[in-house]
Amino acid sequence: MLTSSSVLLWTVVILLIIYFALVTWIGKRGSAHSQSMNGFATARGKVSPVLVGASFATSYASANLFIGVPGLAYQYGTSVLWYTLGCFGVSWIALLLFAKAFWRYGKKLGRVSTLPEWLGRRYNSKTLQVLVTILILFNVYYIVGQNVGLATIFETVIGIPYEWGIVIGVTITILYIGLGGAFAQMITDGIQGILMAVTSVLIMVSLFWTIGGGFNIFGELTEQLAAIDPNLTGAVGTDGPYNSVLAIMAVQFMLFSFVLMPHLLNKVLSIETEEELAPFTMSAGIILCIISTLMVLGGLAARVLFPALESADSAIPMYVIEAFPGVIAAIMIVGIISAILSSTDSLYLGITTSIGNDFYRLLAPLFLKDISAAELDRKSVKAAKGSLVAVGLVSLYFSLERPDSLSILIQFSFSAIISGIIAPITLGYFWKHANNYGAIASLITGTTLYVVFTSFNIVANIYLAMFFSSLAGFAVMGVISAITSNESDQNLLLKKSG
Repeated sequence: MLTSSSVLLWTVVILLIIYFALVTWIGKRGSAHSQSMNGFATARGKVSPVLVGASFATSYASANLFIGVPGLAYQYGTSVLWYTLGCFGVSWIALLLFAKAFWRYGKKLGRVSTLPEWLGRRYNSKTLQVLVTILILFNVYYIVGQNVGLATIFETVIGIPYEWGIVIGVTITILYIGLGGAFAQMITDGIQGILMAVTSVLIMVSLFWTIGGGFNIFGELTEQLAAIDPNLTGAVGTDGPYNSVLAIMAVQFMLFSFVLMPHLLNKVLSIETEEELAPFTMSAGIILCIISTLMVLGGLAARVLFPALESADSAIPMYVIEAFPGVIAAIMIVGIISAILSSTDSLYLGITTSIGNDFYRLLAPLFLKDISAAELDRKSVKAAKGSLVAVGLVSLYFSLERPDSLSILIQFSFSAIISGIIAPITLGYFWKHANNYGAIASLITGTTLYVVFTSFNIVANIYLAMFFSSLAGFAVMGVISAITSNESDQNLLLKKSG
């Protein structure tokens, strides 16, 4: 723990104070762009597409790639590399395939601000829009995972008690998102992306002196892992979530689908013109490549240096402290903290904008009959910002009990959402018979089956559970839509141009 060196401790503390002051200042600057619901949710056209791409990549990474997945690598070995390689290769391909079509549809649907609104307009169904908003509340568990990662860093590195680490993280994130909305979130993510990329590269370079072996560094790492346990070096694990070829294929399916997460697709809606999609996707791809493939090496190296850690999720902070001089270690710790905050702020923004835009904005006119459009927009923004505190308190409460695996908790939350939305989004692009009845049935079926599969251990592997639940969602939507489709439903399919 860094508290053994008062100089090092205060270096980290000072850097964190500067960092938190900077993101809060950016939040205040962004307040001018967050007065309307559209501005608060997307800040469309206000941020460079390169920064929006960086925001996509950093929001994608989160505590999962910087703490959770290296923790799984520490625990299960090289089979975890299938996850990190898929994060860049498979997910980026999916982004290239989905981004342009999703952006074009969003424009033709009338400049939508959120994924629930996109689906609601595509299927002409306010019921579906509200149901997707409710489904997005599963992201509270995703936020819990980020809180746990942040608290683990504070506890391991600085010595701040776990509970206080959670309180600090929740407070700071709510503050700058509440002030600046999407503008603050994407600008701060751009800064965080630089810190994350530098941290990732330094982790890889450090293997030359922590593991050794010169240019045969990966061979040396493999030999040292095999000396601890030969199962740590298998392409397919003997236990854990990567224990079969089918499970690994399911992981790739999940990573392909992950770009459909609401807090990520919202970044596409922030792009002003179609020409800006190219720098957006390129920026996202480059940064995602760096930060998704390198951090896991630190988890593998930590298994060699510290073979008996009590918590696998502490592998990266322990490795950083051991591998680097004090000041560099302090900077890298701030980089890891920024990785966690970069996803947390996107998740808060995604949930709260959906509450304001897709829940309050739809339901308020039922009770406020004479409310004007401008007043409804102002009240929707207030509802979104007000819900920040409520969501923060709920996530804080659930974070107080530390989970067994940060990565598994995070993947449970987003897998539940993906199981419900993948069929409505995908078939909404390509199938003229897709309609609201099928989409609603698919959403309920996919998510319910995933929760049942995992809660009752019917399908123990979380990736396979998501794969089978998603397939069921496609099947149900196909059958229901085919039975209930009519000509008016087919006319809702927007023809793509270009």
